[in-house]
This record gives sequence, structure tokens and C-alpha cells, in this order.
Amino acid sequence: MGRVKSIAVKVLANELIKEHGDKFTTDFEKNKKVLNEVKKIKSKRVRNILVGYISKRMQQIKKSGI
Repeated sequence: MGRVKSIAVKVLANELIKEHGDKFTTDFEKNKKVLNEVKKIKSKRVRNILVGYISKRMQQIKKSGI
């Protein structure tokens, strides 16, 4: 079982994917750099949780073919 993500993380991640979806990939490290360019997140822990969720969503999107 995975960790439960807060609704705030999910909402923010989905908004970022809608606005900047073409910039994000399935790679965690690349997504960290893109997120720093797109939005400044001060907390390292929150940034990593957010980037992890974005990477996971991008894998799901890629797999579904949307």
C-alpha cells in the first residue's frame, strides 16, 4: 500500500498538469527541475511529494493513452 496524499497535493498537481502538462514527464528528477521553473515551492518535503504524485499521474496518463 502506498502513502495517502492530501487533497491539496492532488488538486495542485492536477492544476499544474492541466497548465503545464507538456513539460512534465514520468521522470522524477526532470519533474523536480520543471516544478522549480513553473512554481516556487519552499518546502523540500512538499515539493518531493508533489513531484512524486505528478510523476505517477503522468505514468497513468501515458498508459491510458490520453
